[in-house]
Amino acid sequence: MTTADQVYEAVEGKTITGLLARNAREFPDESALTSGIGPEAVTLSWSQLRTEVTALTHGLSALGLDVGDRMLISMSKRPEHWIIDLAAIHLGAIPCTTYDTLSTEEIRYVAQHSAAPVVVLEDADQLSRWRPVLDDLPELRAVVVLDPAAMPSSDPRFVSYTDLRGTGPHAQYAGTFERLAAATTPDQPLTVVYTSGTTGDPKGVVLSHRNVIHESLMQDHLVPVPDHPRSVSYLPLAHIAERVLGIYMPICNAGHVTICPDQAQLLPTLASVRPHGFFGVPRVWEKMAAGLQARLATASAGEAAAVEQARDVALQVYRLRAQRCELPPELAEKHRELDEQVLRPIRASIGLDASARNFSGAAPIPVSVLEFLASLGLPVYEVWGLTETTGCATVSTPDVFAIGSVGPPAPGVQVAFADDGEVFVRGEVVFLGYLQADGGIAPATDGQGWFATGDIGVADERGVISITDRKKEILITAGGKNIAPTHIESLLRAHPLLGQAVAIGDQRKYVTALLVLDEEAAPEWARRRGIETTSLAELARHPDVVDELDRAVAAANESLSRVAQVKNHTVLGVAWTADSGELTPKLSLRRKVIAERYASEIEAMYA
Repeated sequence: MTTADQVYEAVEGKTITGLLARNAREFPDESALTSGIGPEAVTLSWSQLRTEVTALTHGLSALGLDVGDRMLISMSKRPEHWIIDLAAIHLGAIPCTTYDTLSTEEIRYVAQHSAAPVVVLEDADQLSRWRPVLDDLPELRAVVVLDPAAMPSSDPRFVSYTDLRGTGPHAQYAGTFERLAAATTPDQPLTVVYTSGTTGDPKGVVLSHRNVIHESLMQDHLVPVPDHPRSVSYLPLAHIAERVLGIYMPICNAGHVTICPDQAQLLPTLASVRPHGFFGVPRVWEKMAAGLQARLATASAGEAAAVEQARDVALQVYRLRAQRCELPPELAEKHRELDEQVLRPIRASIGLDASARNFSGAAPIPVSVLEFLASLGLPVYEVWGLTETTGCATVSTPDVFAIGSVGPPAPGVQVAFADDGEVFVRGEVVFLGYLQADGGIAPATDGQGWFATGDIGVADERGVISITDRKKEILITAGGKNIAPTHIESLLRAHPLLGQAVAIGDQRKYVTALLVLDEEAAPEWARRRGIETTSLAELARHPDVVDELDRAVAAANESLSRVAQVKNHTVLGVAWTADSGELTPKLSLRRKVIAERYASEIEAMYA
């Protein structure tokens, strides 16, 4: 039986509601969800977690939440987030977590598009950003607020989380709850995740129980971990990676999740939990590598020599495995000894000495970072996928990987390439479709079930895939955030001084922009203000123009989430035309040409 066959067999017939019931029945006292570390930590067992879910399901049912309804959650990572999300799915509703960085206008779009009758907010901060939107949502019936101090006193739409939960044991609802759990089907919608589209408008990606369970169990089959594996949840639950790793995978393997609500506390949390697996976007691994390098630089001469020897051996082993070469027995033994004596304590210092499943995704990670971490006995394997493929569609593993590549197709996933190199994906992880404004779900696959990813790639003779480019004009920052540049650019171009704008930020720490003055409007703007020159080159440096465009960028940023805001910009004193090469005949941006032509200006913005 192939690995794919094993995964299909393990997945068939299962639902998240059924697996939660299994965990409460078979592992009632095993830890499920912990908030905090040390003496202040609070843990819910699987039986306790399901009891809370029962209570909130009862409360949501009383609000009228029903099959197919959407429910938006704007809340930080805390146990109540898990509980109310899982409660909604027992009613056949479709919960969706929104990013807490969304601007009010972005909230308005998602809230109106989803037509969610129930919204869950955490506190006064969330309420202040949502309040201007609430009256424009005709489908809205109830707003659940976690913090009682933030509850408006005179609006009947608002209900506190405490009141929604109730205070009784909910024994009278237990039978109904069990019937709801058993009635859920594998291909039923489970969640919707909003992700940026090529036009800049968010798209609601609808995933099924089968999608997320296949994604979860295929990883368990590829890289096994101990029973009841420990993990840390630190990424936003609005991101597909954290929804799988922080909610669904632990339910599938009865794991124990520790919530880290503040990324500044990630290292202490890892050291306390010692997880069996860890996923990081490239920026997380880069920062981890930089910290370890700084620590090693302070070692004594004797310690440094021992570490250097152990690192050399570990890197040899890593490179040989990447080439699928057999390890010489003496090298394997030497690596085992040095790893145990020298490298394992280094990994223990960051809490990753027990981690067998270390993945990086969402953007390419520098090879130098991969090799440095591998030299410490911490090989990190790249994965690739999209929200539409429930996260990973390809997975590098210790058995099959190539440095700088994203691995072969995962079990149960097929990959094909179009004539232009675009990667197509088919299989159990491909989503149900995009949520429509009328509540319908529009499939995005062709007649044979293939989904066009918009990414360009190649495969080697082993089937290991490398992603070489993106057809989509989506920026993916070094922190793994998906950002639609066209939306940023349209906001910037709204100012009459500007003819063109291009957002930069792919594989970068933050977003910047190149701004191009309108060759007709800018001189006229200058004349009206008594500025003598009409030269674009001189206007680009004029203090009045600089100040005006600073204000224009600030105004655009008010309509953008924090991660999409332009942190630095450069005004160019030239015009862009089709003849000059920066624009196509249709006046679209030639992004590659612009990146090459203005490389020095771009690098200066990140200096």
